[in-house]
Amino acid sequence: MTHGIIAKLLKSGEPSVRFKVVVNVLGRRPDTTEIKKLQKETRLSPRVTSLLSERDEDGRIPFHPYSKWCGAHWVVVCLADIGYPAGDESPGPLREQVCGWLLSESHQRGIETIDGRMRRCASQEGNALFSFLRLGLADGRADELAERLMKWQWPDGGWNCDKRPEAKHSSFMESLIPLRALALYGKVSGSSQAKAAAARAAEIFLNRRLYKRQRDGRVIANDFIELHYPCYWQYDILFGLKVMAEAGFIEDDRCAEALDLLESKRLPDGGFPAEGKYYKVTEKKKSGRSLVEWGVVSKKRMNEFVTADALYVLSESGRLSLA
Repeated sequence: MTHGIIAKLLKSGEPSVRFKVVVNVLGRRPDTTEIKKLQKETRLSPRVTSLLSERDEDGRIPFHPYSKWCGAHWVVVCLADIGYPAGDESPGPLREQVCGWLLSESHQRGIETIDGRMRRCASQEGNALFSFLRLGLADGRADELAERLMKWQWPDGGWNCDKRPEAKHSSFMESLIPLRALALYGKVSGSSQAKAAAARAAEIFLNRRLYKRQRDGRVIANDFIELHYPCYWQYDILFGLKVMAEAGFIEDDRCAEALDLLESKRLPDGGFPAEGKYYKVTEKKKSGRSLVEWGVVSKKRMNEFVTADALYVLSESGRLSLA
């Protein structure tokens, strides 16, 4: 079953799906001629062309960087996740937009410390840092984003933008992406501080088995146990497991229940479904608008992006046999 679904994905018309399988599942080195050719195909693909289609003559997208899901922030996030070639300068103007927003004085004025905790939607800085690193666009401003994330980390290891003084626990949605970013930053920079911060953040998820309340073992939210692609800033078990794999925590025994749940969703053909989605393809410029479809959304049919990520997680956890 595994060989069959991998063979099917390798024939996909979407080069970014083939990239995810060849690099993440089959373990091919990303610096080979084969992979570089595949990334070039991704860069020139209709999907990427659509994602970048609203840029102006300066290479910028002419509305707020955080506009869901077509602003510069979200476009670089998507490019980073699908294997867009690192070092290509075409997304450079989008980086400038994102940095101009996140590092501006007006943006900083909206960040508050309440009851000793920085109330911040740290997924924004986290997504930016991760994307810049993955796309080879990181400069000194990436260091600044990493420093801010570490400075803002809450005592329990995560982050939260909840401004109620009684809010003392970190948020899954605001903590997973900074964990992802700091883990990658630690690998790239060698920063022991970043690695330690990522490890502290991982405990938030591991202590809750990636989807359960600590006090009673109940599912935290129904969306957490459904599969989606992309997740943007939202959370589900596949995204959580994917970050655990990237950051080196997937072999922790506390991932086992989430891995069991993921495996239970495997379809008869060996693929995995997208059980929901957070976007809508429409020409109307409104929040939640996507310029592209991200595959089939059905509990009974395979979604290629979800399947490629699920196979990666199972491979890294030792649950996928390629022999």
